[in-house]
Amino acid sequence: MNEDIKISVITAVYNGATFIEDSIKSIISQKTDQIEYIIIDGGSKDNTMEIVKKYSDEIDYFISEPDKGIYDAWNKGIKQAKGNWMMFVGCDDFLVPNALEEYLKFIKEVNSEVEYISFRRQMIDKDDRKIRLIGWKWEWPLFLKYMTVAHSASLHSKRLFEKYGVFDINYKIVGDYELLLRARGDLKAVFIDFVSIVMREGGASDSNRAIKEQYQAVITTGGGNKLSARANFYYIHAKRFAKNFSRKFGLNVYIKK
Repeated sequence: MNEDIKISVITAVYNGATFIEDSIKSIISQKTDQIEYIIIDGGSKDNTMEIVKKYSDEIDYFISEPDKGIYDAWNKGIKQAKGNWMMFVGCDDFLVPNALEEYLKFIKEVNSEVEYISFRRQMIDKDDRKIRLIGWKWEWPLFLKYMTVAHSASLHSKRLFEKYGVFDINYKIVGDYELLLRARGDLKAVFIDFVSIVMREGGASDSNRAIKEQYQAVITTGGGNKLSARANFYYIHAKRFAKNFSRKFGLNVYIKK
């Protein structure tokens, strides 16, 4: 690509004092003039902002104020971002060493029309044990069934938001999935088999509400068939039950499709 490359790393946080320092360190240790770091806090009640302010010299923009959820916070970050590529790192996620350097290299190699680049993420459990790798090639219509890509390990071109809009704050859990559904089969996406981020399992995305929101996004945004979407809805529930049940016996069962 011929354009000047700059990546904006955006983190939304609310009461994230337990892990955010590890996340911050993993990012600022890799910062260069081509990396911008933005933190949007939702008005935390713990000492999150005390931790953030310790690293204020390395953070390009941060603010703490009430918001309407993670996607509202991300939209605030997008508005402030000066980068032509953006990524969204969770407050309890951390980048692997040299991830940002590799991102910059990959951006130079892809076609200038690419809007979305996805990589892979390593999932760990509450004891920091590796569970599995997440993230596969973006494919349509398979993407209409489930989130095949690892969003936290992805790069979004600024053009993507200019073309399809920002995150819909009416979604509380799957707004990232809904955004990518807007392009349907026309998303100009590239997958690179490189593990760039580590993410802890659990949270709102691993819930019944997330499955319900996914169903809604598939129907209203993706244009999916209601009967197929309903069948997939129950299939995802079954997968989640199998995973959670197996964990009770110390097993790691995960069904990709």
